Amino acid sequence: MRVAKATLKNGRTRDFVVVDDPPSGTMKEVFFTTDRKEVVCFYKDADAGRDPVRLQRLEAIVGKYNPTIPRSEGGGAQNDQDAAYYRNLFCWPTAIVTQPRFGIITPTYAPNFFFSEGPLKGNEKNGSWFTLTKPRSILAKFAPSELGNWRNYLALCIQMARSVARLHQAGLAHSDLSNNNVLVDPSKGCSVVIDIDSLVVPGLYPPDVLGTKGYIAPEVLATMSLPLKDPNRKHPSARTDEHALAVLCYEYLLLRHPLAGKRIPHANTAEEQDFLTYGPQALYCEHPTNNANRPIDLNYLSATALGPALSELFRRAFVDGIQHPNQRPTASEWVKGLVSTWDALIPCINSACSSKWFVLSNPKCISCPVCKAKPQIPIPVLKLRSEVRPGQWMPDGSLVAYHNCSLFEWHAFSNKFPGPASNRTPLAYCVWHGNQWLLVNQNLPSLTSPGGNRVPSGQAVALTNGTMFKLSQEKDGKIVQVELIQP
Repeated sequence: MRVAKATLKNGRTRDFVVVDDPPSGTMKEVFFTTDRKEVVCFYKDADAGRDPVRLQRLEAIVGKYNPTIPRSEGGGAQNDQDAAYYRNLFCWPTAIVTQPRFGIITPTYAPNFFFSEGPLKGNEKNGSWFTLTKPRSILAKFAPSELGNWRNYLALCIQMARSVARLHQAGLAHSDLSNNNVLVDPSKGCSVVIDIDSLVVPGLYPPDVLGTKGYIAPEVLATMSLPLKDPNRKHPSARTDEHALAVLCYEYLLLRHPLAGKRIPHANTAEEQDFLTYGPQALYCEHPTNNANRPIDLNYLSATALGPALSELFRRAFVDGIQHPNQRPTASEWVKGLVSTWDALIPCINSACSSKWFVLSNPKCISCPVCKAKPQIPIPVLKLRSEVRPGQWMPDGSLVAYHNCSLFEWHAFSNKFPGPASNRTPLAYCVWHGNQWLLVNQNLPSLTSPGGNRVPSGQAVALTNGTMFKLSQEKDGKIVQVELIQP
């Protein structure tokens, strides 16, 4: 084993293993440190270290913008808990390398972002393996456990949206969100954003790249032939990230690209055809009034099967926002919509179903959209309400219950929302027992029965149709109205 030493900008050193054919991307070559906990990424461009703009950007990224280091240590995270949460969501650069070449240090990807079985064992989990038909069929044959289930795809989309929202809240933009730069693990429901070193800070650090085919926003593609400094040319920004995020969510949840359908734009070359498909002539394959670009598979699963929250976000992203960037849903709106959809999930009763979970999107016709199996028992929907002023209760979310489904603080209190700092201690859970649904109290100190009596820990409230009760008598506590939906 040949070992060399990398000198960091702060004067420290890292030992790394030299190999003749290192992993390589468009801009960098990658070498593992001797303990394999980090990688040294050298820029291929010999002049990269002489660019003062690049150096200034990297110093800001490694330092004050870094959400994986608390502010008390010079980073951008609020505290240690915040920093620890985002270390799992980003592969964030930790240091600048000055010798023997210019580069950066980043953590090694967590082991679950590498395939653990099958012909791809040891390779990174690029998203295309899970969303494209042929690669997915290979995984289904040789490594079916890597495909996970639909609930896990929703979970990784929530993590991905939180990552992008965190960037945008700091005034940053990734500029090249794609299935190459967001690794995913559907077997565990995880995602991690990589290639952070080219972040865009509007007005300070311009973008290095336009993006990746299929994820570049239409306005960037349509104006890319204009001179770089032309005021009409559109550059990567938070708005273009929002387009790429919507594309990624659509791909992971519906296993196809939202702009690639049966329509083939008239073009002289394949490159021009792609340019028109994803740029000037971009058309949502589920456009509500224009069916010219419907998915090639006639039995496609529609976005409406994901429920009203996500269906509307996709409409805004690919109809309203396709040529009007300011009308696109923000990353924070995606987080909210994805989380509310999580609360509408129920497990499929068919053990052989590839999806395992589905969204209760149409209460009048409950069945798994993938395998068509129907539940055999009533489905309780807990309609949550919060008090906006004394005696006035307004709708504030809902939870579709299933056996052993848990309630958390954001279900019980109107001032809580699931996020990095949320308390994930279950407060109660629902069970199907004795041919009825029950809500069993675990940690709600003032759960109140429909009759007004306190329900102590370990006791239960029967979830019958029309039942209404308080989850908490404390400030911001919500009430529940139960609706039992018959299969």
